[in-house]
Amino acid sequence: MGNCILVSPSILESENSLDLLDIMGNLSYDDSNMTSLDYDAAPCHNQYCPLFQRVAPTFLAVTCAAATLGTGALLMALAKRPHAWGWPQSRALVAQLAVGTGLFAALLPPVAVGIRQGWWLGTGLCRLTYLLWYWSLFTQGLLVGSSSCSTVWCRWDRRSRRLAVAVWVGALLLATPAALASGTVAAPETSCIRRSVDILSPAYLLHLALCLCLFLLLPVVLLAATLVMPQLRVGWEAGVGASWLFFGLWVPYGVGLAVDFLLHTQLLQPTCGTFEHFDYVLGLSEGLGVLHCCLGPAALLAARLCRCRAGASSSC
Repeated sequence: MGNCILVSPSILESENSLDLLDIMGNLSYDDSNMTSLDYDAAPCHNQYCPLFQRVAPTFLAVTCAAATLGTGALLMALAKRPHAWGWPQSRALVAQLAVGTGLFAALLPPVAVGIRQGWWLGTGLCRLTYLLWYWSLFTQGLLVGSSSCSTVWCRWDRRSRRLAVAVWVGALLLATPAALASGTVAAPETSCIRRSVDILSPAYLLHLALCLCLFLLLPVVLLAATLVMPQLRVGWEAGVGASWLFFGLWVPYGVGLAVDFLLHTQLLQPTCGTFEHFDYVLGLSEGLGVLHCCLGPAALLAARLCRCRAGASSSC
């Protein structure tokens, strides 16, 4: 969550950024052509790293516990009253979203331990963690996007089953660049980082482009299509906005990733103020996105409860 560099000056002079979230990238505003900025160098004093290491593990642990309870309650509601879930939050869609959030939440404990104690599971499991992390995110984004412009999830038939396979397999392929760009770095403890390659490497550029498409371009295109096509607005009136909480929570992080790239490539020149404050902005935006795994199931349950109380029909 944000940028945190707890390394020696020799490491700071490299072109690689250290991403302690490990979900979530660290960056140093330096390249071979730039002047190194030390976190303790006057007049810039960045206090983000100590705060991050104190707060992030507890935050991730609490979020994981809340997500586990929320996802469990959602799955129980699906199992006990399967016919109470109608369009647009049909059980075919909600069940897949619950699996996606459950997968995401299951990755939070090793990430929290890695931040607190250092990553000791090896490079292979580090890359697997990022692969599963982004597989979950891309799957949920594609599910929400497809439900916003189609009634395909209204029934669990041959067409929806084929789409489900395409979404999950496609999302896994889209998450592959994240695994290729991640890795472990020892500085001074071993850390599992989101970007262990050069900022302009093909793997990272592809990963960044896919993230920006998911977090920024897809919701913008869907919103524009909803304004242009009145038939799509019916879904919003029926409550599709509950699943759109996913985009609402991750859009700020998408903006942060774009600014991160501009700073690394020197298209934006980092000032002392940028150095001191951007870490907090990026960290907060990423933490906001992580909350989707506990707020998403709660929003879907609340939307269904409200519809049932209002006497709305519960079948497609």
